[in-house]
This record gives sequence, structure tokens and C-alpha cells, in this order.
Amino acid sequence: MAHVLIMPRQGNTVESCILTEWKVKEGDSVDADSVVCMVETDKASFEVPAGEAGTVLKLLRADGDDVPVLEPIAAIGKPGEDWAAAVGGAAVEKAAASGPAESGTSPQAAASVAAPASVPVAAGQAGSGGAISPRAQHLAEKEGLSTGGLAGSGPGGRIIERDVQAALQNRPALTAAARAAAAAGGTVPATGSGFGGRVTAADLAGGGAAAAAGSGVTAAAAPGVAPANLDEGTITETAIKGIRKLISDRMHQSLAESAQLTLNASAPAVRLQELRARMKGSAEELGFAKVTVNDLVLFAVSRTLPRFPFMNALKIGDTLKTYERVHLGVAVDTPRGLMVPVIRNANLLSLRQISSEAKRLAAACQKGAVSPDELSGSTFTVTNLGSMGVSSFTPILNAPEVGILGVCNIELKPVAAGEAEDEDGYGVQFLPHIGLSLTINHQVVDGAPAARFLKALGDAVADIDLTLAM
Repeated sequence: MAHVLIMPRQGNTVESCILTEWKVKEGDSVDADSVVCMVETDKASFEVPAGEAGTVLKLLRADGDDVPVLEPIAAIGKPGEDWAAAVGGAAVEKAAASGPAESGTSPQAAASVAAPASVPVAAGQAGSGGAISPRAQHLAEKEGLSTGGLAGSGPGGRIIERDVQAALQNRPALTAAARAAAAAGGTVPATGSGFGGRVTAADLAGGGAAAAAGSGVTAAAAPGVAPANLDEGTITETAIKGIRKLISDRMHQSLAESAQLTLNASAPAVRLQELRARMKGSAEELGFAKVTVNDLVLFAVSRTLPRFPFMNALKIGDTLKTYERVHLGVAVDTPRGLMVPVIRNANLLSLRQISSEAKRLAAACQKGAVSPDELSGSTFTVTNLGSMGVSSFTPILNAPEVGILGVCNIELKPVAAGEAEDEDGYGVQFLPHIGLSLTINHQVVDGAPAARFLKALGDAVADIDLTLAM
């Protein structure tokens, strides 16, 4: 029987992966170790090997599909072998609804499906074949697109998702308001009066450029309407998908499901900088030469959090889970987007161990070699924009955590100079201070306790040499 390739489980907490790219096509011969596709979670990208040698009989999912783990994505076997029997009826049905197997045509042929010039909104209608896949139906309803005039490229003339996508490509772009109005009913004109030819809500209501033309008013004179001949220069449109879309969804979900409040403070950085300079100049065999200011802050956080367990916690539903151990998330900027690997048991590690682990995890994220388990399970997160000159910012919670620390740049600030006085009788000197921005979930953490934690952390940073002796 044919070998069924399933979507692998990338870590214990991953429920689905996005199939970003097929590396093979149907009919290709593969070895067991051949990479057949690339998949990604909201954390990282991974290669999926074939698992067995043979011929690619069927690709059951399309590029861009969000596939639950352990579901079939391809069948590999001997040429002519019955792949459907190995895959099973449910998987065959899903392949017909959304994957490459659902159409007998190439992507180029599917892209030739054109939308009508004027699109009445009756999204529930089916095409000439009388059937439409659930994914296609959902997309059509979301975009306010009638499927009545579409020719389906699926089995038996069934309208599938790529048919709707091709029709949308031939339809003028709609503003958000126009899309909402289209979904409620109306007619989408062939051209719009908005910026770049976009269809506006007024166009669907019979207004916009068309109404202006009927009244003898030029489009440029209509309120809110850009001149049709405006030189916009080059405009590039990029679909938000893959890890970028998942990050976008998680950020929005974090803000929607928590009450986020940010407190800003600063801590004296004289001893921090002095210690960093001494370590940088120390003997290589001591293992301190590569310790950074951020590593020192991570160490201070790991030693301060156990004194404030309400900050080292997760809010899951109506339950607050506080942790004895500190599992420290460290935000890492990568070409593929933001990743947050976890330094586990940070409160039990030495400064050298924290520094080494932070660098190892950051390098793995940059190379795309970090494992999913290394990207989950954090109880508190630190993100650093100080090297970019940021004085303060509002970090977004890494839900379900209840706190995240933003590390800012080091700036000179005026402080009292003790016995020294200037000609006006005031003793002032400028000393370096490091900015600290703490965001909390105000649903479970009040402002005063959070401020006490932030002050204690600032003291630990200011007296970093004493903190190291703890």
C-alpha cells in the first residue's frame, strides 16, 4: 500500500502548520530523506522528508494551506498504485476541497477564471456545476463575491478556493468599508473612485466618481476622491501569510484578550557599564568576554522574579498559574519575523550560562534551526530595543504571560551631585541610565505591585555587582 505522508507534529503545543512550499510535484521520484515540502508554525520553519522512497502519487494539500498536525498531505508509492485507498475517504474529500488534487487543472489554468465586470453580491450562489467547496464558500462570503458567474475547476465543475481567488484577482481592490458593504449586499463596479482605483463604499452605493460624473463634478472635486491621473509611483502589494500572519494574529489576540498597561522607569547604569567593560577585557578562558549588557539584565530579571511570583505567571482563562522556576523568553529579531526562544530555569543558571544559552538560541532562530519546544513554555519575556536608540516603548504581552520587560537604550540623565554645588546652589551631574518599560496584564496584576517589581529590578540592575553575588 502507498505510504501516506502526514503533517508532522512540530512540538507538543503545535496544533497546525502552514504548508509554505512544495519541493516536489506529482510524478517525481523521491528517497526517504528527500525534502518534499517546507512547513512553518508561528515560531519557525521546518523541512519535511518523504519518509519512504517511491513516486509522489498525490499532493493532497496546496501551498499556503493551514494543515492540522497528523493529517495526510501527500501519498508516495509505486506508479499507478491506488493512493486514494491508502489515504482514506476523509482525506480524499479534503484534497478535493482545498489541495492540489481538487482540480484537474494547473494553477495557470485555474488563474484564467475571470470575474464578471460587475459583481452582484449573492455569495451563497453556486456556479454552473451547482456545488462549491466550504473553503471557497467562506472566502466568497468574506470578500462579498458572487459565485454565480464562476466556472468551477474542481471535480464535476465544483467551485473551489482557487477559482474564487482567481476571480478576486480580476476584481478591483476594495476598501475595508466597501468590502463590508459588499458582503451585506450591493454591486461592485468594474472601477472605483478611491485612491489607486479602489472601490469605496460610496461606489457601491452609487456615489463616488460615477455620481460625481453624473452631476458634472470632476472626480478631483469630489470630497475624499483622489484624482484619477495621480502619479502614485510603484506600489507593491504583499500578501500577509505564513509566520507573518500568525504573528499578526497573535499580537491582535494578545491585545484583545488582556488589559495591557505599560510602566516606564530607568535605572543607573554606571556599574552596569563598568562591569561590562571589565568582563569584555577579561581573559578568554574565564568565559565573560562575550557577556553583553542584555545578558546582565537577563540575569537581574531571573533573580528578581522569584521575589515577585505574581509577575512570573500565566493567565489561562480564569486561572492564574504562578511558577517557582523562571523560564525566560528572549525576543529575537529574525528575517522571518519575531521569535521568542526560552531560557529554561534561568533563576538556577549562572551569568555565563544565561549568556551562552541566549546566544545559542538566538543563533538557532536566525538559522531557522530552533526546535518548537525551545519556543514554548516561557513564563516572562524580555525584549530589547536599546541598541536601536529607543528610549521607551510599549511591549505587547507574550500571552498568556502577565508581564514583559522592554529594555531601552542608555542615556545621560541629571541627578543630584551630593556635596557639589553649582553657582545657583544646586549640585547636578549627568549619569548614564538604562530605560526599562514593563507591560503588565492589568486583569491580574495591579499597578502598585508591578511598580514595586520594576523598582526592585532597577535596583538589581543599578547594583549589578551585588546582584551577581546573590
